[in-house]
Amino acid sequence: MKKIILSSLLAACALFPAFSQVKYEQQIPSPRIEVAGFAEMEVVPDEIYFNVSLREYFEDEKSQKNKVVISTLEKQLVKALTDAGLPKEALSVSGLGGYQEYTDKKKKPATFLESKQYELKVSSPDKLDGILSKVESRGVQYANVARVDHSKREEFKKQVKIDALKAAKVKADYLVASLDQKLGKVLEIKELDENLYFPQPMFAKANMRTMAQAESADAVAESDISYQKIKISYRMQAAFEIK
Repeated sequence: MKKIILSSLLAACALFPAFSQVKYEQQIPSPRIEVAGFAEMEVVPDEIYFNVSLREYFEDEKSQKNKVVISTLEKQLVKALTDAGLPKEALSVSGLGGYQEYTDKKKKPATFLESKQYELKVSSPDKLDGILSKVESRGVQYANVARVDHSKREEFKKQVKIDALKAAKVKADYLVASLDQKLGKVLEIKELDENLYFPQPMFAKANMRTMAQAESADAVAESDISYQKIKISYRMQAAFEIK
């Protein structure tokens, strides 16, 4: 019985180095390379969002008579929007407010004048010229750019990611080739960062005042607005096997 147990132990000891060697070889990681690729795209925005504020006023400020109410100004704005071929959805209310109009600083406020803020979406800044020119100029408190965007932004983001990943593969390929090796299959992919730069349009001239004071669409000068492009960039990391 003792001989049988001893023989079993000797056989197990003989097999153990072989199993250990296989396990050790399986734990050795295969040669790999990790690189980062970068890609960038610039596009002209086709969605420009303006903040527009209308406010009530008196045609005769001294006597505070003949008040032009906010509903009248709003109807003018909506009609101008329709005449420009834009859908009603391009205009939305973003805020309400008002102020007291004084006839004499020593006296109490004579009346309350309402103001109303809107967000107007247009495809190009020059469309705003014709729209605001059809609203009573004294009823336009201000108009400025809120933000810019592009209708195909998500498609552009996908393309930039793909380009960044391709750039990573190209980099890994020539680095491995410089060591007389070949690139193998992809092992890992990571998104390192995202950079979406949406610059605010820069006004070359103060032409908003000209638009607000224009009496008709014909009197509006060509738009002096110039703006930067939207910049979309991505950095992708990829790990490849080295054959």
